[in-house]
Amino acid sequence: MVMKSAVEDDDAGWGLGIPEKMKNNANWVDITHEFKGACKELNLGELLHDKLFGLFEAMSAIEMMDPKMDAGMIGNQVNRKVLNFEQAIKDAAIKMKDLSFPELIGIIDTCFCCLITWLEGHSLAQTVFTCLYVHNPDLIEDPALKAFALGILKVCDIAREKVNKAAVFEEEDFQAMTYGFKMANNVTDLRVTGMLKDVEDELQRRVKSTRSRQGEQRDPEVELEHQQCLALFNRIKFTRLLLTALIAFTKKETSSVGEAQKLVAQAADLLSAIHSSIQHGIQSQNDTTKGDHPIMMGFEPLVNQRLLPPTFPRYAKIIKREDMVAYFSKLIERIKTVCDVINTTNLHGILDFFCEFSEHSPCVLSRSLLQTMFLIDNKKVFGTHLMQDMIKDALRYFVSPPVLSYKCCLFNNHQAKDYIDSFVTHCSRPFCSLIQIHGHNRARQRDKLGHILEEFATLQDEAEKVDAALHSLLMKLEPQRQHLACLGTWILYHNLRIMIQYLLSGFELELYSMHEYYYVYWYLSEFLYAWLMSTLSRADSSQMAEERVLEEQLKGRSSKKTKKKKKVRPLSKEITMSQAYQNMCAGMYKTMVALDMDGKVRKPQFELDSEQVRYEHRFAPFNSVVTPPPVHYIQFKEMSDLKKYNPPPGSADLYLAASKHFQQAKLILENVPSPDPEVNRILKVAKPNIVVMKLLAGGHKKETKVLPEFDFSAHKYFPVVKII
Repeated sequence: MVMKSAVEDDDAGWGLGIPEKMKNNANWVDITHEFKGACKELNLGELLHDKLFGLFEAMSAIEMMDPKMDAGMIGNQVNRKVLNFEQAIKDAAIKMKDLSFPELIGIIDTCFCCLITWLEGHSLAQTVFTCLYVHNPDLIEDPALKAFALGILKVCDIAREKVNKAAVFEEEDFQAMTYGFKMANNVTDLRVTGMLKDVEDELQRRVKSTRSRQGEQRDPEVELEHQQCLALFNRIKFTRLLLTALIAFTKKETSSVGEAQKLVAQAADLLSAIHSSIQHGIQSQNDTTKGDHPIMMGFEPLVNQRLLPPTFPRYAKIIKREDMVAYFSKLIERIKTVCDVINTTNLHGILDFFCEFSEHSPCVLSRSLLQTMFLIDNKKVFGTHLMQDMIKDALRYFVSPPVLSYKCCLFNNHQAKDYIDSFVTHCSRPFCSLIQIHGHNRARQRDKLGHILEEFATLQDEAEKVDAALHSLLMKLEPQRQHLACLGTWILYHNLRIMIQYLLSGFELELYSMHEYYYVYWYLSEFLYAWLMSTLSRADSSQMAEERVLEEQLKGRSSKKTKKKKKVRPLSKEITMSQAYQNMCAGMYKTMVALDMDGKVRKPQFELDSEQVRYEHRFAPFNSVVTPPPVHYIQFKEMSDLKKYNPPPGSADLYLAASKHFQQAKLILENVPSPDPEVNRILKVAKPNIVVMKLLAGGHKKETKVLPEFDFSAHKYFPVVKII
């Protein structure tokens, strides 16, 4: 029914004063019939609206007050009264002093669970601030609870500051909004750690006084008190150690990293004791709201419901206490790993460290700590090294360009110095961005890698120009040396690494359909890895040429014969691994083509797109790169056409060829000295695939139309092929 209210002041009727006017001088008239009649005059799709009431307002009007859409409405659906901190104190619903050990343990454990849920991407209003005690810790009279409430606020504040500073989070990772709550900013960090230490010392005295003595009959009540007191002591100490470790990360000195490492190691030692004493804490009562947010003394899951925007309610499921200890244990392990980055001295090592760390999908806090540790406020790496110096060292390590050799005439040439310094300065920002990209979550990384290729394409162009300029300078001064493709080789190497990572991450994120595998593996094996191998070989040759020049210079100076030691080539391991990856990709490409020939690859019915559209979409980011030039679909079809062979290979030939590639990868990797976990993971795929390919080549289950399975559980880029 549509009603119209006749009010004296028509404009005022739109404001907040409506309820009062409705009581006094509203004269309701039923206009349903006229309203429906007027609606019939509108054609299908037509909408009549006032200029102040557009589509946006219409959408908001539809969402407001709808329990399914408006987060603020959930509070109206519960039977109990939702109290804030001050109201709860007034109604004596929560204790402010003389809390028992089980109550304190229960509150602390639930707070820890809320903290973890916040770190996993939920809002502070629905997690940590559902604990009423942290709304205003100054009102708490219990010293242990007051110190803990301040401690947890400080932990949240430092974590929030670190995550914001690192800027490697997206809306799905983390919510930094504080909803106007005070984060204990009126108390210094030192004061809070001091308060926690005082409580800790007091509890330690209680623990000692209730300890069992030899030959004494043990009172069960005293024993229980001892266990509960010890459980609370461990939790307070853990909070203090975690807070102090986070404070250490805010210091600029590198020595503070070692301090943080010691503190988290001490915190880790307390976790087993915390886990074994979870049952001592009071448990939450049954929840009368939708979901299973714990309701216990001091907690009100709906207290901040009105602070949430009027949107689709995002339900925050607080993790269980049993899982809380396991999460903290993993977090501490990640923080320990983060601290190891300062032992890495060269840029390539740092890049590899960031890549490896990211592979385990770490939480947003550990990712942010790693980022803020890498580039300190003064824009120096680890607070001590200039990024430009790191880039020069990386160039020396990779290609040994003459311009950076102390024994070369270009080293002190002003013009050459200007060229190289300008180039290195231009490299700083893209390389910092590349390292920052590895701090994002895995899905966002792929997206950002596609965009950064444009910056590296510009660097590639500049590197080639600088190389040419330095070469012409060197020809005049030292004709026996050359400076061709040194800087260009290094940038090309990083370009190729980004392109390879972009394509491989598509397998990890399950973006490709089965019918797309063959062209992705083809692009990797025939093109990107082929380019990478030649780039690494060129860099290796460049290093050897530079070493020969230096040896010649030394020979000229000393007549003594020096014994030649067999030197380990710096790039040898990377060349070996690239060969193995190339063989794995080639094996998978030939497997997919052979399976397609046997009709064992499900293909979509292309209606609105085609294979060409999909191919071009997959490799679209590579269009901004000049070297290596992108392979367009028509080129790919020509290059991969089997009809150019005489006779064209059949599926059995391709299965055999695939098994040889897997065999080759296996041989390469089995000769790697001291293999790392990655080598073992690839071997777990290569070995079964050799057997499966040989079976398929012999005609095993050729007639069956059951599609093969691709099992990525052993390795995220290369599947074990299973024929059912």
